[in-house]
Amino acid sequence: MGKGGEPRRAKAHDGELGAAVARAQDGDEAAFAVAYRLVQPGLLGYVRGLVGDDAEDVTSDAWLEIARDLGRFKGDGAGFRGWTATIARHRALDHLRRQRVRPRPSALEQDVWDLPGRQSTYEMALEAISTEHALALVAGLPRDQAEAVLLRVVVGLDGPAAARVLGKRPGAVRTAAYRGLKRLAAQLGAESVTDEASRTLGESK
Repeated sequence: MGKGGEPRRAKAHDGELGAAVARAQDGDEAAFAVAYRLVQPGLLGYVRGLVGDDAEDVTSDAWLEIARDLGRFKGDGAGFRGWTATIARHRALDHLRRQRVRPRPSALEQDVWDLPGRQSTYEMALEAISTEHALALVAGLPRDQAEAVLLRVVVGLDGPAAARVLGKRPGAVRTAAYRGLKRLAAQLGAESVTDEASRTLGESK
């Protein structure tokens, strides 16, 4: 992982994403398609963790709102990922209220679990999770831990950005993500999460 627990892949694309968003705000439809391509995999994985099989419909609704309100967005690539995650979360919670069911983490697309970089215990644990296994493991986490893990690992947000999406303090989100990843590692029979892994997940710059 990169600094602050962001997957290095997402962080590496933030410059490209920010430039694409700026062009899209000027009416460049091709640039909007680029922004969609960069954001959609993580966003879909996050929404899948909230609403399960209805994720594609909910995410499509979120993108309609994103496109409608794009002119109001101000920020860089990382900020855009956080903004889109907030919109998607609102649409997911609206959907769940309509369905009168609780958020339930579900199967995640395998490619969003791509965690390059230094190999810590929780990274190796997550890399070992199959799509089906992810359903059983993430579904067993408390909701706050599941959402924190999804936002930090799947969407690639840093601690403060994930906290803004959830409306919580950064420290609470860091703790929830750490505990969730530690529990996943333990369920896979891995060793305890190292102090280095904790610092990597907990510090955001």
